[in-house]
Amino acid sequence: MRDSHSDPIRLLDAVSRLHGRLREAFAAARLNTGLNEMEHTVLAAVTEARSAPTVPQIGRALGHPRQVIQRAANRLLEQGLIATVDNPDHKRANLLIATPAGSAIQAEANRKAEAISDHLLRQVDAAQLAAAVAHLEAIRGDLDAGARKAKP
Repeated sequence: MRDSHSDPIRLLDAVSRLHGRLREAFAAARLNTGLNEMEHTVLAAVTEARSAPTVPQIGRALGHPRQVIQRAANRLLEQGLIATVDNPDHKRANLLIATPAGSAIQAEANRKAEAISDHLLRQVDAAQLAAAVAHLEAIRGDLDAGARKAKP
């Protein structure tokens, strides 16, 4: 009988390995953008957000230090792919918005990612994939709820 305490460790290993495979598969979506992986990740976070995010919000959502996100955001600002606007809720943490150039790059990357996704769906069972996504989202929700309870 397997020790169930090892399940979170096995999950971490499985998710890490899957993340590597998916990063490799989707790398072609950002080719010729001139952006490194983190810059593209931040651009995607800004363009795909329901409302304009801040650097700290992106960092928390992605599990990266604020400084890493800030460096990528600064580069995107320099390239004119995102812009800042005043944040009515916080004097120092500006909101990030995509510029038309940034939105165009992300739209093209999304188009390429759809083609890659179509290819990947020929390799895996779609129902199994949907179930895995639902399970992972539920686990993440449980972990997020636990983290919120743990904060004073």
